[in-house]
Amino acid sequence: MVALQLSGPAPVNLQAKFSILELAHSSRKHLTTLSSLSLPSLFISNSQQPRHPISSFPPVNQSVAAIVFGDGSESRLYPLTKRRSEGAIPIGAKYRIVDAVISNCINSNINKIYALTQYNSTSLNSHLSRAYTGLGLGKDGFVEVIAAYQSLEDQGWFQGTADAIRRCLWVLEEYQVSEFLVLRGHHLYRMDYQKLVDAHRRSQADITIAALNSTRDQDPGFGTLKVNSLNEVAEFHVKSEREPMIVPSVQSAQASNDNSYRKLSSMGIYLVNRDVMTKLLNEYFPQANEFGTEVVPGAISTGMKV
Repeated sequence: MVALQLSGPAPVNLQAKFSILELAHSSRKHLTTLSSLSLPSLFISNSQQPRHPISSFPPVNQSVAAIVFGDGSESRLYPLTKRRSEGAIPIGAKYRIVDAVISNCINSNINKIYALTQYNSTSLNSHLSRAYTGLGLGKDGFVEVIAAYQSLEDQGWFQGTADAIRRCLWVLEEYQVSEFLVLRGHHLYRMDYQKLVDAHRRSQADITIAALNSTRDQDPGFGTLKVNSLNEVAEFHVKSEREPMIVPSVQSAQASNDNSYRKLSSMGIYLVNRDVMTKLLNEYFPQANEFGTEVVPGAISTGMKV
């Protein structure tokens, strides 16, 4: 597994990243900082078409599909999430939080976007279906909502992000993509995912994690990566509300005492090879429910290149 570091002379032009929790508890100063951000040119809906036509953009990357999670079962933003998911919280007049992530995808020339929804999803589903229908995302381009469902084989609802992807693989594998980009739909940031894709392919990694230099021990929502000089992940520390969990890899014992290893904060952005995704979810960890806290650490422990 390889970590793409986003700080200092970052290879990715990241202007700002706020978890939605930060935004809710931020002061007026933080809101001023947010308002000074130039929103991506495709932070749009049908009522506000882009200044430049889609056809003038660079060629679309047909080999990457994005999987966006716009909601969660537990939210610390109540009552804002009483009737809607975190991704559907309004921002900037007509926009929703999830639009920032989808805009990043479109501006990164990734036009196959799946939004997996479940909890309090009515508002989010409605917004996505209205805002991006007929937008002109090129041949085979779409923003497709896959709401939680029950079937004869699966009687329950999605049990987590990994379970949701596993149960939707039959849809996600419709197109011959080579990688899946797994994203949280309730984070505000601006990023060129193509640079993540380029770094992933150059390193020939199984999974690539976008990460920041600063570690935030006080925030249980961010995992900590310990990486070597090649940006290969040797250890993944998942912070939870109750107790921390450290999932070591084969190199973990060496990493603990080696100053050549650095700590980075995971952004919760994962680029996964298609065949690796299928093996992890169906063969290696068929009972895993969460992608970031179970599947990714498990991939490291099996010796995959992360």
